[in-house]
Amino acid sequence: MINIPKHKKLILFDGVCNLCNASVQYVIKHDKKNLFLFTALQSEIGQQIIHRHLIETNKTDSILLFTPEKGLDYKSIAALKIAYHLGFPNRLLSIFFIIPTFIRNWGYDYIAKNRYKWYGKKESCMIPTAALKSKFLE
Repeated sequence: MINIPKHKKLILFDGVCNLCNASVQYVIKHDKKNLFLFTALQSEIGQQIIHRHLIETNKTDSILLFTPEKGLDYKSIAALKIAYHLGFPNRLLSIFFIIPTFIRNWGYDYIAKNRYKWYGKKESCMIPTAALKSKFLE
């Protein structure tokens, strides 16, 4: 079982993706309420959540948002909810919720499909610094 405090939200990200790692660094920098925890999709915890929620990693493979009380969000919904919780001005991105999900996810999937080609990838998952270790599970 995954033990996440009720007031926290867990971001699961592709640990070898440069774009995903840059996004995690951005969230850490702007997470003024210390709301988010992180784990790589490739981690044991990430794999437990993927299997428990029957996520097809060939269709959803870049970012997931897990909260104990609300479950799992993915693709554009996860990205926009994360931005919303980062406060102003990131919160303004929630205006994109007016766009139908299938259109937002088409754009999201296009970027996700090309992220390695455009941004590259690492050989292994990011290892957090000692100062950031408490924000990462596993």
